[in-house]
Amino acid sequence: MALRDQFTDQLKTSMKAGTAPRTSTLRMIMAKLKDIDIAARPKGIDKVPDDEVLAMLRGMVKSRRESVELYKQGGRQDLVDKEEAEITVIESFLPQQMDEASTVAAVDAAIAETGAASIKDMGKVMAALRAKHAATLDMAKAGPLVKARLGA
Repeated sequence: MALRDQFTDQLKTSMKAGTAPRTSTLRMIMAKLKDIDIAARPKGIDKVPDDEVLAMLRGMVKSRRESVELYKQGGRQDLVDKEEAEITVIESFLPQQMDEASTVAAVDAAIAETGAASIKDMGKVMAALRAKHAATLDMAKAGPLVKARLGA
């Protein structure tokens, strides 16, 4: 089932169940998706593909995590709870992220595959990781690991 269909089905289910916070988050996701679709129309794209939808969801999670940190600093636990609830809903649509061991294995494989020998080859390694594991690998965690493996 396409992500768009999942959003619609989940929204209907949430509305029937009367879970207002989940319904609100799903509406927010659908509104953001509509904005992205509208922005892509001049390029001749009617509906953006699922990989761009996943990127949008990752961006939404990232911005909410940043907000959580700011709210914690400001002592606003009510807003922290709200943002964390939204993160949970959004992450339910994202593929499962690699664990630490899998990330290390993927980085080692990419280094071997590209023949990287120094920090100058970091771009090649990151490109290989992005090509193979874009959906399941947290690139922010992989970057420092690649740098450490290449001896920086």
